Amino acid sequence: MDADFTLPNGGPGPDPVTLSGLDADLVVVLFHRDYLCGNCRRQAATVAARHDEFRERGVAVVSVLPESAARAAAWADRRDAPHPVLADPDSEVAERYGQPTAFGAVGRRLDLLGRMPLAALVDLRDRTEVLWTHAGETPGDRPTVDDLLAEAGKFA
Repeated sequence: MDADFTLPNGGPGPDPVTLSGLDADLVVVLFHRDYLCGNCRRQAATVAARHDEFRERGVAVVSVLPESAARAAAWADRRDAPHPVLADPDSEVAERYGQPTAFGAVGRRLDLLGRMPLAALVDLRDRTEVLWTHAGETPGDRPTVDDLLAEAGKFA
């Protein structure tokens, strides 16, 4: 799978953002469940608090929300996100990456109910390719910042 994509950005950085255009060797892509997801907000806060640790290792971070560009911008503003917050309103990129959903068609239609978190580590050096993923089985099943940094360290 070609892991490259371009999405509208509601956070810092260019708008739109093309993944392969980021100034980094690796990128952690955090596919969040929904604009209202409390676990997603907490994860974003812990990632933001340790943003410099990612940058020091040549790793960019982007968040992807299954929301409009306006909602992504509001979410980024409320979180004071130090990294791009991308809008994937039709979940096309999330589905391409394999973001899991629960509860069948209902879960696919109602993001907060059915969409589960997904974290992906993508190599931007030669080809834009996925090196590692963590697909959550529950809303709270997501890697810690230490987990993300450790995975990135394996490919540095």
